[in-house]
Amino acid sequence: MKNSWAAFAAALRHALGRASLYLPLVVMGLLALGSWWLAHNTPTASAPAPERPARTAPDYYLTQFVVKSFDAQGQLISEVRGDKARHFPHTDILEIDAARVISNRNQRFITGQGDRGYSNADGSEVQLVGNARVLREAGKDAQGRDLPRLEYRGEFLHAFVRTEEIKSHKPVVVTRGADQFSGDRMNYNHIEGIVQLDGRVRVRLEPNQP
Repeated sequence: MKNSWAAFAAALRHALGRASLYLPLVVMGLLALGSWWLAHNTPTASAPAPERPARTAPDYYLTQFVVKSFDAQGQLISEVRGDKARHFPHTDILEIDAARVISNRNQRFITGQGDRGYSNADGSEVQLVGNARVLREAGKDAQGRDLPRLEYRGEFLHAFVRTEEIKSHKPVVVTRGADQFSGDRMNYNHIEGIVQLDGRVRVRLEPNQP
């Protein structure tokens, strides 16, 4: 019996000794398995959504349209119309085919037209391109004085409705009554009553009729 017990004890010590040789490998394997499990089951912070590029394509279209602006008393300030139009959301600009514009300032109506037009959201700024024309018919000012017919023609006219300005970086012909002026560039301010022409300026004055 004693010999059997001694043999069993010797065999057990031998087995434990061999097992101790592989213990570090077993521990490392368990650690690696645990790390893999944590990596695959730990929630990660969601990545920020990429910024969406500004939309450059039109977001809506208009056909045979009219856009009107009114003041607090309900009086018409401006009107923009055209055959077709495209609205670009990234600039809030309305691109118009066969543009026609009406501006009402102190009961003085000024009309404009062009092959194309570009209007901001409220119609306070309009750029007319191609056969551009802005016209103020003859009338009277607030003091009752006569105002002659005034017309601007060119390939580009930029009208500012609220400040009553017309600008152009391209040649313009201005007709005031029977007189005519032309220049390579123009800046007109109705409030100050000044027309500034630059570049090659030409003037044709007609004698006053008796």
